[in-house]
Amino acid sequence: MKRMTTLRPMLLLLLLFNCQLALAQSNVLDQQQSRLFRAWFVQIVEQQIKRGPNPRWYQQDCAGLVRFAANEALKIHDSKWLQANGLIGSPLPPELEISAEQRLFAQRWQQGDGKQGAYVDAIKLILLNSQLQSRDLNQAQPGDLLFFDQGDDQHLMIWMGRYIAYHTGSSSSTDNGMRAVSAQQLMRWRDTRWLPDPSNPNFIGIYRLDFLSQ
Repeated sequence: MKRMTTLRPMLLLLLLFNCQLALAQSNVLDQQQSRLFRAWFVQIVEQQIKRGPNPRWYQQDCAGLVRFAANEALKIHDSKWLQANGLIGSPLPPELEISAEQRLFAQRWQQGDGKQGAYVDAIKLILLNSQLQSRDLNQAQPGDLLFFDQGDDQHLMIWMGRYIAYHTGSSSSTDNGMRAVSAQQLMRWRDTRWLPDPSNPNFIGIYRLDFLSQ
């Protein structure tokens, strides 16, 4: 009887550990899922550059681009979705096989004070929903975020693998706000606040969304 009493707390602790481990794993895409998410995320951002912002993309700014692309990458990419995004007949990544709960990651951004929601601004995307990886652009993977802090204003850019994409935060009838530049072009800008280089104090670093595996 004494032995049973000793074992019960141990079994309860083991069950609690297993539940916590399962919960933690459900909140992160595995390596294969992360790779496919990145492929879809980049594809969706590329479409905004080529075709202009999708009409379903609301709140068009730098953080809005990340939120939109992440949310669309996590969706089921059936024929209806492909048609709505102008991707019928385009070469596409394999479908992203994830749970219904994981498809809601981009609807449940951490907003602070224990709150979650579909909207989050640039600084909270970084502080509450991403992890710092490096300040060396050579360490970036497609879909990683470049974060710049200009004091009163914060800005996100997206590393696409071969170039950098971002939204300026404003648009007009002649300018949709989308930009695509090479790292070499960015490094030659006269406004040195935007150099993705460790020597630039305004470049905070390269961040990765929390739900992606390393």
